[in-house]
Amino acid sequence: MNGDPTPLLADALATKTVVLDGGLSNQLESAGHDLSDELWSARLLAERPEAITEAHLAYFLAGASVAITASYQATFEGFAKRGVGRAEAARLLALSVDLARDAARRARDAGVARPLWVAASVGPYGAMLADGSEYRGRYGLSVAELERFHRPRIEALAAGGPDVLALETVPDTEEAGALLRAVRGVGVPAWLSYTVDGPRTRAGQPLEDAFALAADVDEVLAVGVNCCAPADVGPAVEIAARVTGKPVVVYPNSGEVWDAGARAWSGGTTFGVEQVRAWRAAGARLIGGCCRVGPGVVSGIAAGVGGAGAL
Repeated sequence: MNGDPTPLLADALATKTVVLDGGLSNQLESAGHDLSDELWSARLLAERPEAITEAHLAYFLAGASVAITASYQATFEGFAKRGVGRAEAARLLALSVDLARDAARRARDAGVARPLWVAASVGPYGAMLADGSEYRGRYGLSVAELERFHRPRIEALAAGGPDVLALETVPDTEEAGALLRAVRGVGVPAWLSYTVDGPRTRAGQPLEDAFALAADVDEVLAVGVNCCAPADVGPAVEIAARVTGKPVVVYPNSGEVWDAGARAWSGGTTFGVEQVRAWRAAGARLIGGCCRVGPGVVSGIAAGVGGAGAL
């Protein structure tokens, strides 16, 4: 952990509830940055890295103890479409970790005394396609093909020295299987987080089967859900805890609905901080927010679990 005296995240989860950050993209957009192209927030790794650091810092100051990097949509293939070579793409992937580390240092300089961790985001294959298919899955690729896609970027992110890899917004069990194969041997623990629709993955598989894939994988320190409706979290926590016996990670959206065609959000917010205690009671140990969840809500989450960042 780069010389930090910070405890291992897995050790912290044995005794504490740890607060994650919220949506990075909405924090960047609220600061006036245009994220409308296919690289989304990953574009700012090259163009405005300081903006990413500021966004991470806002969440640390709000009470988060984990920053999820701006690498969700950062892939060798996606960067190649923009004329970025593999060496530079690898540098940008590692930079995403460095920017979150810098935000942690700045937070400590500002008086934040609790442990702070960095989770390197590994988004699904569909995020690279930028067509909403991460909410459908079933891309027509084999598990082996998906593993070949994910392994190089996982290795590049691991080289940056994160505390954990966030295998997030996974829509189906085929991609989960590929990701679990890809993290073997990289030397960094991971959490596996599905995007769900009720008690099933977005591709329609039962969550019992989906979570069972990670039950005996030593590299996985937590399993759960993200980028889903808040109402879907409670049942998923119960299933994840029962099937795997591992700590559960949850970070739902605000409750608004993403229209991939219009590239816009609709509906109202249904994320209430009062839900956090119920998720925690059911086994959630990493709790935060995803799309449209900002520092104000994260501050409420920290208060809802009894203190800023972790308890």
